[in-house]
Amino acid sequence: MDVVLQIVVFAAATWLGYKVISEVPSLLHTPLMSGSNAISGVTILGSLVSTALAVNYGSKALGFVAIVMACINLVGGFVVTDRMLRMFKRQE
Repeated sequence: MDVVLQIVVFAAATWLGYKVISEVPSLLHTPLMSGSNAISGVTILGSLVSTALAVNYGSKALGFVAIVMACINLVGGFVVTDRMLRMFKRQE
């Protein structure tokens, strides 16, 4: 029963996330990217703490993967934000 509930929650979150993001106007994407970069920074800190407190090697490996993925997300978010901001600069 727990697995069914988790699948339902995952499906609802996926659908809701898609609906929310698809309704965001293009003008607001850059501020939202900056906000999600801040969330990724918090995710990195949480991953570091949980990996440091992990007991077995499987948990440490999974924590390492979480740290790497959050870092990729953070850097990618800044790259996309920078690229979008360059679109609004005047051509010289």
